[in-house]
Amino acid sequence: MTDFATARTHMIDGQLRPNEVNDERVLDAIRSVPREHFVPKAKRAVAYVDEDLDLGGGRFLMEPMIFAKLIVAADIRAGDLILDIGCASGYSSAVLAHLGDAVVALEEETELAGLAEKKLAELEVMNAAVVTGTLTAGVAKQGPYDVIFIEGAVEQVPLALIRQLKDGGRLVCVHREYGPVARGHLITMEDGVAAPQDLFDANVPVLPGFTKEQGFVF
Repeated sequence: MTDFATARTHMIDGQLRPNEVNDERVLDAIRSVPREHFVPKAKRAVAYVDEDLDLGGGRFLMEPMIFAKLIVAADIRAGDLILDIGCASGYSSAVLAHLGDAVVALEEETELAGLAEKKLAELEVMNAAVVTGTLTAGVAKQGPYDVIFIEGAVEQVPLALIRQLKDGGRLVCVHREYGPVARGHLITMEDGVAAPQDLFDANVPVLPGFTKEQGFVF
């Protein structure tokens, strides 16, 4: 039987710390959430491997190192309102809920949204609410947000999401512009101006719906 607590510790010490994820608040949040709880039973034994974990239907849990580095880049503060786009089974929302004040967990696949709601309730995550809707549209009525976290790669970021950032807000994602090349990406909103910045090399699948099309800007 897999010792998941030990596997979680090994993930932190073997995958995250060596890749400059040393923010103790972030590490504590990741340590507090059982990743295996959010994957199918058949895949729980590999819940902590250093790769994306396929959930089926083009959805996945992001590789732990990239996931953690994006959280660090988002600079989440205790009072922050967070929009988690593409929450899938709810793992990312559970981690983010440990760091901010409240999480709006957006998922467009009805079955996954129901699963996320169930999994979060089982762990008594009370400050994350699952919303079903189109990922690229965000959830404007609950915003604006201090942090928007996109759970996957995007070819470009929809303007509709950038407009849901507060002044001083941060959006993080993996930006894939050409072919297989992708990078961790931060957009900061300052005085109504969105400033994009590439941060580190990353390689995760493109989130469904986030391919290039008219109306995308970054």
